[in-house]
Amino acid sequence: MSLIFSAITPHPPLLIPNVGRENLERVKKSEQALHSLANELYASKPDTVIIISPHAPISEDTFFINACEKFNCDFEDFGDFETSFSFKPDLELSANIKMRTQDEGIPLNLICESKLDHGCAVPLFYLMKNLKSVPIVPISFSFLDVKTHFEFGKLLQREIMKTNKRIAVIASGDLSHAITSEAPAGFNEKGKEFDEMIVDMLKNKQEQNILKLDPKFVEEAAECGYRSMVMLMGILKGINYRANVLAYEHPFGVGYLTCNFLLG
Repeated sequence: MSLIFSAITPHPPLLIPNVGRENLERVKKSEQALHSLANELYASKPDTVIIISPHAPISEDTFFINACEKFNCDFEDFGDFETSFSFKPDLELSANIKMRTQDEGIPLNLICESKLDHGCAVPLFYLMKNLKSVPIVPISFSFLDVKTHFEFGKLLQREIMKTNKRIAVIASGDLSHAITSEAPAGFNEKGKEFDEMIVDMLKNKQEQNILKLDPKFVEEAAECGYRSMVMLMGILKGINYRANVLAYEHPFGVGYLTCNFLLG
């Protein structure tokens, strides 16, 4: 049918109440933005949700679609042994994407990993709390070049527009991990510059400028969501949208961006 929802979300496990606890207040802007985004997703009535995660299984030279019979999410690796939930897959859409990549020469393999990574689990915890019966398609990016990620995004758009389903896309990814001295990657002045440029380019629909960022600059920024965003830019190519930045913050030296792309 069509693309009916698309967004960029952060994924720090601290956003999960039983993980973040007293630190949850420090990511309040992101938490509130994700609640708002959840309402938008629910109102869009998706038939399937595609989620792109930087922490899913990754390969040097191929993309992955996770095509298990059931997906489980928990946060035991972060000390939370209570929070858990599950989703079913959209195996039909996964297979159709796989066939299209074969026809168009983009490397993609189907894998089966029943436990989803936190790059998937954190956004899904918020955005699909009331959509547990909606199937998902978890996608991994790769270490292939940026242009190939953009082309894969455009391929996904063609498959989305071909299906008779209402498709939502979530691009999970944090921005720089080097904004302050307490950041996981330590301080790098390129971190803040990278985040400011990404937010500005998204607001001004400058997807080509996002693609043209110097790879060395991106590396020095110590980001994890750049390729997720590039794929989303491919999905949105030629579609009328407005980027509505719901929140941006960096309380722990890592950039957390929540952005809703208003379509049509």
